[in-house]
Amino acid sequence: MYTVKGKADKNHLLTEHMPLVKRLAHHMKAKLPPSVEVDDLVQAGMIGLLDAISRYEETHGAQFETYAVLRIRGAMLDELRNSDWLPRSMRQNMRKIETAMATLQQKLGQPPTESEVAKYMKMSLAEYQDMLSDGGGHQLVYYEDFHSEEGSDSFLDRYAVDDSDPLATLMEGDFRQAVIDAIDGLPPREKILMSLYYEEELNLKEIGAVMGVSESRVSQLHTQAVSRLRAQLREQAWTGPA
Repeated sequence: MYTVKGKADKNHLLTEHMPLVKRLAHHMKAKLPPSVEVDDLVQAGMIGLLDAISRYEETHGAQFETYAVLRIRGAMLDELRNSDWLPRSMRQNMRKIETAMATLQQKLGQPPTESEVAKYMKMSLAEYQDMLSDGGGHQLVYYEDFHSEEGSDSFLDRYAVDDSDPLATLMEGDFRQAVIDAIDGLPPREKILMSLYYEEELNLKEIGAVMGVSESRVSQLHTQAVSRLRAQLREQAWTGPA
């Protein structure tokens, strides 16, 4: 729809794309700790949508929705950065899980079960699952992964050999194939979950309905799958491909 002045009807664009903001907010929330409120993401996303609407006339050739998604996600990420949403204690707990998984994978020759990881970490299954729930914001790649720890090589150094744009190098080079291979090695249920989330772009509630489990259980399994992937990628960086 257009006004008589030939400009996009901003009210129409706002109304039409409000559901897009909510969908992106729920999708991003699945990667974040429980302390992050989806309403805060929606609010930030609406600011991004309004910014996209005001700037759209300055773009050339880009479809509005494609442009809007970039502005909405960018606004949400800015909100997260300003909120310091990722506690250091959570990151440390996830590193402990990764270490346990890598050790058990070598010992057992197959992905360890939740019970096996919990036993290795000397905690009950319920305590381990609570740790997974608390780690809802665990990511595959963090900024510090591009830097060495205690004088040793970063586990991503093997993949990001081009310092000009390390993230682009990761996504376009060997790292992408390494991630694909690592996902292929996940237990079947976690592999299905990752496919539904990243390929089908379902949110946690929708995935829970498909898999017949609760939304909180999906969050636990997602965190566990990410930990498995990070453990596998770290192991490959140290030892090279099998």
